[in-house]
Amino acid sequence: MSATARASRAEPTPPGGDRAAQPSRALPARALPSRPLRAVPGRTRGTGPAPRVPATRTPVPELRLLPGGATRTRRAVALRRAPFALLLVALLVLTTIGLLVLNTSIAVNSLRATELRTANAEKAEEVQELEQQVVSGSTPAQLAAAAVAAGLVPAGAAGHLVIGPDGTAVLRGAPEPAAAPGAPAEGG
Repeated sequence: MSATARASRAEPTPPGGDRAAQPSRALPARALPSRPLRAVPGRTRGTGPAPRVPATRTPVPELRLLPGGATRTRRAVALRRAPFALLLVALLVLTTIGLLVLNTSIAVNSLRATELRTANAEKAEEVQELEQQVVSGSTPAQLAAAAVAAGLVPAGAAGHLVIGPDGTAVLRGAPEPAAAPGAPAEGG
Protein backbone atom coordinates (compact mmCIF):
# COMPACT_ATOMS: atom_id res chain seq x y z
CA MET A 1 0.00 0.00 0.00
CA SER A 2 1.42 3.39 -0.96
CA ALA A 3 2.00 6.29 1.40
CA THR A 4 -0.74 8.34 -0.26
CA ALA A 5 -3.29 5.61 0.22
CA ARG A 6 -2.36 5.30 3.86
CA ALA A 7 -2.57 9.08 4.33
CA SER A 8 -5.99 9.29 2.68
CA ARG A 9 -7.36 6.54 4.91
CA ALA A 10 -5.91 8.08 8.03
CA GLU A 11 -7.58 11.46 7.48
CA PRO A 12 -11.00 11.72 9.03
CA THR A 13 -13.89 12.75 6.84
CA PRO A 14 -15.39 16.09 7.88
CA PRO A 15 -19.02 16.26 8.84
CA GLY A 16 -21.22 16.12 5.79
CA GLY A 17 -18.78 13.74 4.03
CA ASP A 18 -17.45 16.36 1.63
CA ARG A 19 -13.72 16.08 1.18
CA ALA A 20 -13.66 18.77 -1.49
CA ALA A 21 -14.52 21.36 1.16
CA GLN A 22 -11.23 20.64 2.92
CA PRO A 23 -8.28 22.76 2.00
CA SER A 24 -6.13 20.67 -0.31
CA ARG A 25 -2.50 20.33 0.28
CA ALA A 26 0.00 19.67 -2.46
CA LEU A 27 1.53 16.24 -2.47
CA PRO A 28 4.94 15.59 -3.91
CA ALA A 29 4.93 14.00 -7.37
CA ARG A 30 6.17 10.68 -6.00
CA ALA A 31 3.32 10.44 -3.50
CA LEU A 32 0.64 10.55 -6.22
CA PRO A 33 -0.85 7.11 -6.85
CA SER A 34 -0.23 5.51 -10.24
CA ARG A 35 -3.68 3.90 -10.24
CA PRO A 36 -7.00 4.99 -8.78
CA LEU A 37 -7.68 4.15 -5.17
CA ARG A 38 -10.49 1.82 -4.29
CA ALA A 39 -13.39 3.21 -2.34
CA VAL A 40 -13.34 2.42 1.33
CA PRO A 41 -16.73 1.39 2.71
CA GLY A 42 -18.35 4.17 4.65
CA ARG A 43 -16.50 6.91 2.81
CA THR A 44 -17.72 8.75 -0.20
CA ARG A 45 -15.70 10.74 -2.64
CA GLY A 46 -16.79 14.23 -3.38
CA THR A 47 -17.34 15.36 -6.91
CA GLY A 48 -15.85 18.62 -7.92
CA PRO A 49 -12.81 20.15 -9.51
CA ALA A 50 -9.48 18.52 -8.93
CA PRO A 51 -7.26 20.27 -6.43
CA ARG A 52 -4.86 22.77 -7.98
CA VAL A 53 -1.20 22.11 -7.82
CA PRO A 54 0.82 25.32 -7.80
CA ALA A 55 3.12 25.54 -10.81
CA THR A 56 6.78 25.92 -10.12
CA ARG A 57 8.23 29.00 -11.72
CA THR A 58 11.56 28.88 -13.40
CA PRO A 59 13.84 31.70 -12.40
CA VAL A 60 14.04 34.46 -15.03
CA PRO A 61 17.63 35.24 -15.99
CA GLU A 62 18.77 38.76 -15.47
CA LEU A 63 19.14 40.54 -18.79
CA ARG A 64 21.27 43.57 -19.38
CA LEU A 65 22.17 45.63 -22.43
CA LEU A 66 25.78 45.77 -23.50
CA PRO A 67 27.03 48.93 -25.12
CA GLY A 68 27.43 48.37 -28.90
CA GLY A 69 26.30 44.77 -28.55
CA ALA A 70 23.56 44.91 -31.18
CA THR A 71 25.89 46.15 -33.92
CA ARG A 72 28.48 43.57 -32.99
CA THR A 73 26.01 40.73 -33.23
CA ARG A 74 24.70 41.94 -36.58
CA ARG A 75 28.23 42.09 -37.91
CA ALA A 76 29.01 38.68 -36.48
CA VAL A 77 25.90 37.19 -38.08
CA ALA A 78 26.77 38.86 -41.39
CA LEU A 79 30.34 37.54 -41.20
CA ARG A 80 29.10 34.04 -40.44
CA ARG A 81 26.67 34.14 -43.37
CA ALA A 82 29.19 35.47 -45.89
CA PRO A 83 30.88 32.11 -46.72
CA PHE A 84 27.49 30.47 -47.15
CA ALA A 85 26.31 33.25 -49.47
CA LEU A 86 29.54 33.00 -51.48
CA LEU A 87 29.06 29.25 -51.75
CA LEU A 88 25.52 29.72 -53.06
CA VAL A 89 26.69 32.32 -55.62
CA ALA A 90 29.53 30.03 -56.74
CA LEU A 91 27.14 27.10 -57.14
CA LEU A 92 24.75 29.28 -59.13
CA VAL A 93 27.54 30.47 -61.45
CA LEU A 94 28.91 26.93 -61.94
CA THR A 95 25.44 25.59 -62.67
CA THR A 96 24.84 28.32 -65.25
CA ILE A 97 28.19 27.66 -66.94
CA GLY A 98 27.48 23.92 -66.93
CA LEU A 99 24.09 24.47 -68.56
CA LEU A 100 25.66 26.70 -71.23
CA VAL A 101 28.30 24.06 -72.04
CA LEU A 102 25.67 21.34 -72.16
CA ASN A 103 23.41 23.41 -74.41
CA THR A 104 26.32 24.21 -76.76
CA SER A 105 27.35 20.56 -77.04
CA ILE A 106 23.75 19.54 -77.77
CA ALA A 107 23.54 22.19 -80.52
CA VAL A 108 26.83 20.97 -82.08
CA ASN A 109 25.64 17.37 -82.00
CA SER A 110 22.32 18.36 -83.54
CA LEU A 111 24.11 20.15 -86.40
CA ARG A 112 26.36 17.12 -86.94
CA ALA A 113 23.30 14.82 -87.01
CA THR A 114 21.64 17.06 -89.61
CA GLU A 115 24.78 16.91 -91.79
CA LEU A 116 24.89 13.12 -91.48
CA ARG A 117 21.21 12.83 -92.44
CA THR A 118 21.83 14.97 -95.54
CA ALA A 119 24.86 12.85 -96.53
CA ASN A 120 22.86 9.67 -95.96
CA ALA A 121 20.06 10.95 -98.25
CA GLU A 122 22.63 11.78 -100.98
CA LYS A 123 24.16 8.28 -100.71
CA ALA A 124 20.68 6.71 -100.92
CA GLU A 125 20.01 8.64 -104.16
CA GLU A 126 23.36 7.49 -105.56
CA VAL A 127 22.58 3.85 -104.74
CA GLN A 128 19.19 4.19 -106.43
CA GLU A 129 20.82 5.60 -109.59
CA LEU A 130 23.33 2.72 -109.67
CA GLU A 131 20.53 0.15 -109.27
CA GLN A 132 18.67 1.84 -112.15
CA GLN A 133 21.80 1.58 -114.33
CA VAL A 134 22.11 -2.14 -113.53
CA VAL A 135 18.47 -2.74 -114.44
CA SER A 136 18.67 -0.76 -117.71
CA GLY A 137 22.04 -2.29 -118.63
CA SER A 138 20.73 -5.85 -118.56
CA THR A 139 18.36 -5.42 -121.54
CA PRO A 140 19.34 -7.34 -124.73
CA ALA A 141 19.88 -4.16 -126.75
CA GLN A 142 22.20 -2.73 -124.11
CA LEU A 143 24.11 -6.02 -123.83
CA ALA A 144 24.62 -6.17 -127.65
CA ALA A 145 25.88 -2.58 -127.74
CA ALA A 146 28.27 -3.30 -124.87
CA ALA A 147 29.54 -6.46 -126.64
CA VAL A 148 30.25 -4.54 -129.89
CA ALA A 149 32.05 -1.84 -127.91
CA ALA A 150 34.20 -4.53 -126.29
CA GLY A 151 35.16 -5.97 -129.72
CA LEU A 152 32.94 -9.03 -129.69
CA VAL A 153 31.17 -10.25 -132.83
CA PRO A 154 27.79 -11.97 -133.08
CA ALA A 155 27.93 -15.71 -133.47
CA GLY A 156 26.67 -17.37 -136.62
CA ALA A 157 24.40 -20.39 -136.86
CA ALA A 158 25.25 -22.97 -134.26
CA GLY A 159 25.30 -26.73 -134.56
CA HIS A 160 23.94 -29.10 -131.94
CA LEU A 161 24.93 -32.59 -130.98
CA VAL A 162 22.05 -34.83 -129.99
CA ILE A 163 23.00 -37.96 -128.05
CA GLY A 164 20.72 -40.92 -128.52
CA PRO A 165 19.75 -43.58 -125.95
CA ASP A 166 22.25 -46.06 -127.36
CA GLY A 167 25.10 -43.49 -126.99
CA THR A 168 25.38 -42.37 -130.61
CA ALA A 169 25.68 -38.63 -131.38
CA VAL A 170 23.94 -36.92 -134.29
CA LEU A 171 24.95 -33.38 -135.50
CA ARG A 172 22.07 -31.04 -136.25
CA GLY A 173 22.56 -27.76 -138.05
CA ALA A 174 25.65 -26.48 -139.89
CA PRO A 175 28.15 -24.70 -137.67
CA GLU A 176 29.92 -21.73 -139.23
CA PRO A 177 32.87 -19.76 -137.89
CA ALA A 178 32.15 -16.20 -136.74
CA ALA A 179 33.13 -13.40 -139.02
CA ALA A 180 36.25 -11.43 -138.10
CA PRO A 181 35.66 -7.99 -136.65
CA GLY A 182 35.56 -5.38 -139.36
CA ALA A 183 35.01 -7.97 -142.15
CA PRO A 184 31.68 -7.88 -144.01
CA ALA A 185 29.24 -10.62 -143.07
CA GLU A 186 28.82 -13.42 -145.61
CA GLY A 187 25.56 -14.10 -147.40
CA GLY A 188 24.26 -10.71 -147.07
